[in-house]
Amino acid sequence: MTRNRPAGKPGVRPPWACAARGAPGYLLRVTGRLVLFDFADPAAAAAFAPIDDVVMGGRSWSRAVPADGALRFEGEVSLEQGGGFASIRSRPRHADLSGLAGLVLSVRGDGRRYKVNLRADEAFDGVTWQAPLEPPAGEWATVTLPFAAFAPRFRGRAVPEAGPLDPARVATLGFLVGDRQAGPFRLEVALVEAAPERPRRGVSP
Repeated sequence: MTRNRPAGKPGVRPPWACAARGAPGYLLRVTGRLVLFDFADPAAAAAFAPIDDVVMGGRSWSRAVPADGALRFEGEVSLEQGGGFASIRSRPRHADLSGLAGLVLSVRGDGRRYKVNLRADEAFDGVTWQAPLEPPAGEWATVTLPFAAFAPRFRGRAVPEAGPLDPARVATLGFLVGDRQAGPFRLEVALVEAAPERPRRGVSP
């Protein structure tokens, strides 16, 4: 897949990465879409930090690094000591994505199953709205995730009483691997957009 970078002019303030005009993560209005993160700028990866199972005594590890115009979420999952997940999360910065229908991501996977996490507050722990992310291994693809696909979870358990995701209250974006498989992993993300049209869930080449 060829990753074409959209052209546009700075629009509204960024939800997560930076507040400065022209800085990494600044939102662009491109054909009605909002560019949340464009990792063509290596500095955009600095908005993300790891949150792994070491917080509960596990031994998995991860990191977010810039690599060839993308964010590389990489590390190793360990099932020792009750662990089994690794994740990264952006710095909190509230965004009102009301009127938009979902996320569009340019990604390349490694055959493992991932999750995209959205949170509605700045708390370290609490409810996370998750959607599955399973890009094809070894090739770039565009994945669309409607906001309706994000289900509320707390520490891996469903919490339906939390209700659906409110796009008007988005504070952080994250990626997680927790498929109960030990070993190394690598997910690359080039671009994250919010789309106004109702995207169809799936993968396109």
